[in-house]
Amino acid sequence: MLPVLLVTDFAGTTLREDGAVLTAYRHAFARHGLPCSDDELAARRGASKRAVFRELAARTSSDDPGELADAALATFETALREAYASGPVVEIEGASATLRQLRSAGVLLALTSGFERGVMDLLVNRLGWEAMFDVALASNDVAVGRPAPFLIYRAMQDLDVHDVAQVAVIGDTPLDLLAATNARAGWVIGVLTGAHGQATLTRAPHTHLIPSIAELPALLGLAAG
Repeated sequence: MLPVLLVTDFAGTTLREDGAVLTAYRHAFARHGLPCSDDELAARRGASKRAVFRELAARTSSDDPGELADAALATFETALREAYASGPVVEIEGASATLRQLRSAGVLLALTSGFERGVMDLLVNRLGWEAMFDVALASNDVAVGRPAPFLIYRAMQDLDVHDVAQVAVIGDTPLDLLAATNARAGWVIGVLTGAHGQATLTRAPHTHLIPSIAELPALLGLAAG
């Protein structure tokens, strides 16, 4: 049985992420004096970027952590937009073909991201994916990002999908898989093309682990496109 809806993560799952996000984070941390080790940052991959900066700003002695977080987020987004506007923006190999095959089979498609709307729209446009998804949701489209399940629920609401057991969620981070598990999604699928390897994702709740989104049609029983 195919899912009614596929909710897919963006960077690391359908978009190849070659280090621009990590570079932008480090630039923002250094400029605004925010403490964050590489291990701490790795654990927050897939989270709302705004939420990450708010958490880190709250650790400081700033008189206005909210203002500090907003300034650091603006620095991060400026650096990321510059990198993505001038540098290559490349899909995970086979992502487009997989998404088109699922759409042809009648599966609804939702794109979700920890990016804010401006960065997400830039990337979708660079990839030529404006018509690829039935809905595309940025982190600021919900009150709380991953591991809360609200991006998944918002996609269901927008597309009139009532049964979360008929929803498949795919992502490359433990937070993606935790959000899917918290939503009680029928398929909780990890891919190894992003921020974390198999050892890390194996420890996160999941129903399936596959090498990449290109393997998804076979997992769902669809013939090769």
